[in-house]
Amino acid sequence: MADLLPISQLGDPIVRQKAAWVDDIHDEKIQKLIDDLIATVAQANGVGIAAPQVAEQKRLFIVASRPNPRYPNAPTMEPTAMINPRIVSHSSEIVKGWEGCLCIPGIRGLVPRYQTIEVEYYDRYGNLQKQKFHDFVARIFQHEYDHLDGIVFIDRIESTHHIITEQEYQKRVINIT
Repeated sequence: MADLLPISQLGDPIVRQKAAWVDDIHDEKIQKLIDDLIATVAQANGVGIAAPQVAEQKRLFIVASRPNPRYPNAPTMEPTAMINPRIVSHSSEIVKGWEGCLCIPGIRGLVPRYQTIEVEYYDRYGNLQKQKFHDFVARIFQHEYDHLDGIVFIDRIESTHHIITEQEYQKRVINIT
């Protein structure tokens, strides 16, 4: 059975540490971590979560896009474990979009990201996957990938004028679209 894990908050040094390579994907602890991350991201109304966010310094994250109160317009996909991921290539086009983070509750920022990325990662069964992601799912991947290197979305914001509270985001951005 999956457990809900506590999410580390910005200021906890673990959030800024670089994660280690996953050597044995089939290890019971890694498989349990995957299940726990999937349960935790669903309960927190997130669309992705990285192992470092729950104090596990492993190069592993979950992409779990689906509509929820924090992201009502998110596309729906099955929660997917991405282990030892890497970005193989990316588009030249960079687009700005609003992001939040479970480690930084109450704040949103307008973050520039590549619109399209090609990635490789190992799935929970140890199979190498190669995929191309666009738009919102590409944004989730890049956001979670940053967590593996101790980077949070506010590090990528170009101006402090591109930061708003969650309340203002819900009022001005969600309700307008």
